[in-house]
Amino acid sequence: MAAAFQALADPTRRAVLDLLRRGSQPAGMIASAFPVSRPAISKHLRLLRRAHLVRVHRAGRHRVYQLNPEPLRAVDSWIAQYRAFWASNLSSLKAFVEAEHARETASSPHKSAVSSKRPKGKQS
Repeated sequence: MAAAFQALADPTRRAVLDLLRRGSQPAGMIASAFPVSRPAISKHLRLLRRAHLVRVHRAGRHRVYQLNPEPLRAVDSWIAQYRAFWASNLSSLKAFVEAEHARETASSPHKSAVSSKRPKGKQS
């Protein structure tokens, strides 16, 4: 799984995976979709292959790449634990903020009465 995270850390490699979500593509087509050199894309594809995020097969003279979703499932199941943690904490934060807002709204008529009693000649 560490190889998958390392591969996913790079935005160009993530973009290659996004491109392959639409279907298999030859290396040349993948390379033409990016503003970097073909050798740079070849290195990205090699890293994605080593991380098992893509599969490659030959079709004549072309290397055709396709997305391998299996390692992404492992990453997703690891992230799911944190997704649940944050969802719970954000729900608690939401409840706290709403309770504070309700408390402040309930006491706001008193605050506005106090602020309206300032002497007219003085400004802050």
